Amino acid sequence: MKKQMLKYAKVGFLGLLLSFTTINAPAPSWNIDENHTSISFEVDHFFTPVAGSFKKFEGELNFDPDNLEGSKATFTVQIASVETDNEKRNNHLLTGDFFDAKKFPEMSFSSTSFAKEGDDFILNGKLTIRDVTKDVNVPVKLLGLGEHPMKKGKLITAMRAEFSINRNDYGVGTGSWAATAVVGDEVNINVLLEANRNNN
Repeated sequence: MKKQMLKYAKVGFLGLLLSFTTINAPAPSWNIDENHTSISFEVDHFFTPVAGSFKKFEGELNFDPDNLEGSKATFTVQIASVETDNEKRNNHLLTGDFFDAKKFPEMSFSSTSFAKEGDDFILNGKLTIRDVTKDVNVPVKLLGLGEHPMKKGKLITAMRAEFSINRNDYGVGTGSWAATAVVGDEVNINVLLEANRNNN
């Protein structure tokens, strides 16, 4: 009787262990295609929206819609790669008036969790700009996920993330440039991501 109870206990413990391991297993890693990924923004100058982007960045993505607990994303952006189609404005953004790129050459995002919201997702994480880190909740739309039509044995996915931040929360804009009459306080950010991985 005791041997039988011990056997059941071992089976139960093994099942619990396997369940715990499965739940906490990391989601598959995707290779981000930088040629088809972009990080852009838009902010008002008086009443006119001005668009810009960052050309140099690195990112890591682990994602599985059926394993959100094991899904995560990180991005690091090089501030000096900012591009607004105006050299004078680009250089001004790198100064202490705004990003202070010499002192803070990068901004970064690191996720803390993925959550389902209807047909889409919410990516919760921490955004660091200059020396300020704040929690952000980023809506993510899955544009597609399936077999790569031109590369056998590969999967491809695309996502769009759109959210807004207040630049003054991060100290981007000091002195007279903190005033929202000239440069708007709300910055709209748009991330388009394409990634692929082996189908195994």
